Amino acid sequence: MTTPPEPIHRRSGSRASRALWLALGWILVSLGIIGAFLPLMPTTIFLILAAGCFARSSPRLEARLLEHPRFGSALRAWRAGGAISRKAKYLACAGMMLGYAIFWWTVRPGLALDLTVAGLLVACAAFVVSRPVPRQH
Repeated sequence: MTTPPEPIHRRSGSRASRALWLALGWILVSLGIIGAFLPLMPTTIFLILAAGCFARSSPRLEARLLEHPRFGSALRAWRAGGAISRKAKYLACAGMMLGYAIFWWTVRPGLALDLTVAGLLVACAAFVVSRPVPRQH
């Protein structure tokens, strides 16, 4: 079994920039927490971004995210190679489909908006599906 990737620890130089990275990290963690409870809002992407912010401001908080019992493995897999688990790919694509269906049903968009939103979601789904699956250790 290999060890998980180490935290990055890329602290920015000035105290002000570290404070900004720290504040942005906490905002992203807050959005991730909200996403854990709202079915159409993502969680992991906000936590991936938060870990990057904490890497520049607080190695301790970065390590806490990477070691989190529920989200840590997904964060480490992404950091190690941009990998997304099959289950996460399925859930992400299902969430995008559900979100599009709700959008279409409630907004009843015109053709241009409908095709734009559908195209963006297809592009996002293609990106998610194209990512490698984490290697089993």
